[in-house]
Amino acid sequence: FFFFFFFFLFFVHPVILAMSKIPNDVLEQAVTDIVRYAKETKKRRFVETVELQVGLKNYDVAKDKRFSGTIRLPKVCKPRMKFCVLGDVLHCDEAAALKVDSRDMDALNQFKRDKKLVKKLAEQYDAFLSSEAILRQIPRLLGPGLNKAGKFPTLITHNEPISQKITEVQSTIKFQMKKVLCVGVAVGHIDLTHDELVQNIQLAINFLISLLKKHWQNVRSVYIKTTMGPPQRLY
Repeated sequence: FFFFFFFFLFFVHPVILAMSKIPNDVLEQAVTDIVRYAKETKKRRFVETVELQVGLKNYDVAKDKRFSGTIRLPKVCKPRMKFCVLGDVLHCDEAAALKVDSRDMDALNQFKRDKKLVKKLAEQYDAFLSSEAILRQIPRLLGPGLNKAGKFPTLITHNEPISQKITEVQSTIKFQMKKVLCVGVAVGHIDLTHDELVQNIQLAINFLISLLKKHWQNVRSVYIKTTMGPPQRLY
């Protein structure tokens, strides 16, 4: 009994409270509307991303501690990400089979910590994956350029397929407060099913609320929209 009580109190209850501010029917209708607009009213030649945009209040960006957190959503939210593997021989071969770009140790040695070359590399890709042996040498090979660009490589091992790690990165979002009182992240795309989009959005909102100092008291507004579509207000 006590186990279930504490499970409800610490895990289920906060989730219910988080979503209680946004009625399910409001979220369901908003998802229907943005997808219909993207697929029927104004169809584009690419798969539009679904974005969550949250306006904050009662935060002093100069004084208050800035929150930061990442969460993996159930479904891929960034399918168009372009990856590059910085790998050993086996990982480079695996990347080639997946038609993913790669750089081996010889290629990385050619950069010689040149800031312009590293910056150009960073601009070519959305994310990097790296073998353990190479990851340890990134600072020596490339300097701080990838880290400054917010694209320091994610570790890959030979115990899991590169494709699995790519899916993990494509499904992971990061909330981070910067110098402005708004937060925006990709939470899905219009090729997901209705229920998959709703689930991704719910989990993303729940997680963000858990990061805020005063939870819903720090939220001014919540919108969802597709890349090119009009926003729909949830809160």
